[in-house]
Amino acid sequence: MGVVRFNYRSQAVGGYVNITIVYPTDFFSYYDMTKERRHHTVPGQKPLPRYIPGMKFQTIYLIHGGGDDDSLTYRYTNAEYYAQRNNVMLVTPSIVNSFGVNTNYGVEYSTFLTEELPVVIQTLFASSPKREDNFIMGYAMGGNVALGTAIMRPELYNTCIDISGGIGLTLNTEKFKEELESEHFKGFPLYGSTFGKADELDGSRHDIRTIAQKNVDEGVETPKFYLVAGSEEGFIGERVKADADTLKAIGYDVTYISVEGHRHDFELWNDYIRIALDELLPLKREPIYPESSL
Repeated sequence: MGVVRFNYRSQAVGGYVNITIVYPTDFFSYYDMTKERRHHTVPGQKPLPRYIPGMKFQTIYLIHGGGDDDSLTYRYTNAEYYAQRNNVMLVTPSIVNSFGVNTNYGVEYSTFLTEELPVVIQTLFASSPKREDNFIMGYAMGGNVALGTAIMRPELYNTCIDISGGIGLTLNTEKFKEELESEHFKGFPLYGSTFGKADELDGSRHDIRTIAQKNVDEGVETPKFYLVAGSEEGFIGERVKADADTLKAIGYDVTYISVEGHRHDFELWNDYIRIALDELLPLKREPIYPESSL
């Protein structure tokens, strides 16, 4: 794989942001391998497809968990390897502990993820701009970010995969209000300062139940959703299951997966990043070449 750690000043966030980008470079050649040439290749190796100017890749926005950054995903999982064998590009932005929303303390992470980041990535890197070629997924906080982002901006993504996303945005608005007023979350000041007061939730930008229903009422084309939780994740797993049930009741295309014996940890997340790329996402598993090169 090719790995890029990209740092730039985000207007939406109001500061410099780190992003890890991985490309499946191991399967391509810069020269025509059907012609004899001395290189560091395996004798008898089959010719590799060539790099062609203007070629693009399907792109997965892979969102990290709470307390992590964009690099930890690649240090604690084999996401890079799974992307290589599936010929897909990964983009992991560092969103700190933001829950991926336009926060009540004034930093617009949702705007960053859905308006700024795709434009930057599709302008500066070989990412296909077509909806059919873009996906969003994440684990823990990142799973919840993927869920909320795909509901709020369904036109951007073909498929959403939420792995263990049981804290943050939820389709069960009354439960969310209870959390915001609970002693447990009052002891976590970032939660309240991100989402605001419980009595201000209905109809707000954090009320994804209302947004999800509006999408259906207006006939908006929505992504396919996979919601995944380990059987041993406790209240997090229960919340993920409830979100899946609510989405399905509203009329979304949802598959819920309970993974027996798994807890809220990287063993589960690594497994389901692999399964997502190998099995669940509708990947082409080949680059998208410009028509002029065909």
